[in-house]
Amino acid sequence: MEKIILNKENIEKNREAILEAYAAEGSSSSRLPTPTKKQKKLLGLGRDQGTATAKYVRISPRKVKIVADLIKGKSLEDAYAILTYTPKAASPVLTKVLKSAEANAVNNFGLNKSDLYVADAYANEGPILKRFIPRARGAANRINKRTSHVTVVLKERV
Repeated sequence: MEKIILNKENIEKNREAILEAYAAEGSSSSRLPTPTKKQKKLLGLGRDQGTATAKYVRISPRKVKIVADLIKGKSLEDAYAILTYTPKAASPVLTKVLKSAEANAVNNFGLNKSDLYVADAYANEGPILKRFIPRARGAANRINKRTSHVTVVLKERV
C-alpha cells in the first residue's frame, strides 16, 4: 500500500480508498497517519456516534469509574434506569452527560434514539485542587480534591 497523504485535494480524490484503508487498519507495519479534526470531517469519520464530555467535574475519577462500568454496553433506556436507581454521587453527573450525548447523536448525526447503546463511558483525571489542613505541633497535611473529565460515547446497534 502506498503512503497516504491527508491533504484536502487527496482526500476529495481518493476518499473511498482512504476510508477502506482506515477500516482495514490492523497491521502495525503500515501505520496510517492520525487524521486531524478537519480531516475527520472531510472523510466523515465519527458520524456514527454521539459523544459528550463534562470537564472539571468535582468528583474523583475513581468514584465515577465504578458507575460508568455499570452502564457500558447497555441500551440507552437501560442506562437511564441503572443511573436513576444507583445511589452514588456520580449518577447525576453521568445522567447529565448521557442526555447530552444522546442529544448530540440524534440532533447532529441523525441517529435513531431507540437503537443507541453506550459504547464507552470513562472518566479521566482533571486538575487536582490542593488544600492544606492544620495538624498538631504546627504541621500541615495536604488534601487532594480531585476533579474528573467524564465522557460518554453512544453508538447505534446494527
